[in-house]
Amino acid sequence: MVGGEDRVLADDTWVNRVENESIGEAFSRLVGSGKEYAHAELNKQKLRAGIVAASATYIAILLVGALVIALAAVGALLVGLIITLSPALTPGGATAAVVVAALVIAGLLALLAKSRITQMTRDIKA
Repeated sequence: MVGGEDRVLADDTWVNRVENESIGEAFSRLVGSGKEYAHAELNKQKLRAGIVAASATYIAILLVGALVIALAAVGALLVGLIITLSPALTPGGATAAVVVAALVIAGLLALLAKSRITQMTRDIKA
């Protein structure tokens, strides 16, 4: 609004002012209101972007922490498997068996990921 005084005028005074207003004045008031709305909307979107950025950073930190703990658990599981299999196999044989099994699982997961990438690429091109 131009000057903001329209907000504080009594209702009948505001109506009289609008009735006596020229097209140019009305258009000027409309442009002023549009600018105020655009600035308010821009500030709102900046605030939302800041909230999303802060949340995304915190989420990424939590996910990295979870991944580190999960990898440590997998490492502990593999060591436990080696210790468990050592009496049945030699310690070297148990280590080899666990490593080969882990590599087979990793290879299968990689092949599954490759097939998903191929399917996604095909879907994007279609």
